[in-house]
Amino acid sequence: MSILGIIFRWLNDQLLKMTWLYELVRIFVEKVLRLNFNTRLGGSVHFFIYDTIKIFILLSVLIFLISYIQSYFPPERTKRYSAT
Repeated sequence: MSILGIIFRWLNDQLLKMTWLYELVRIFVEKVLRLNFNTRLGGSVHFFIYDTIKIFILLSVLIFLISYIQSYFPPERTKRYSAT
C-alpha cells in the first residue's frame, strides 16, 4: 500500500469516522457510567452520547465554513449579482 493511501485512510478514520471519539465515549460509558458496552443499555447510551457529540462537531464545522465563505461576499456584491 502506498504512503498516500495510508495517509488518506488515517484521515478518513480520524476526521470522518471519528474513531477517537468512538473510543473515548466507549471508555466513558464503561469506566465512568459502569455499563457494559455489549448490552442493550450500554450500547444505547454509547450511541446517544457518541452521535450527539458528533452531530454538534459536524454542525459547528459546517457553520464555521459557511460563515467563512460568506465573509468573502459582501451584501453589495451579492445584490449586484442577483440583479443581473
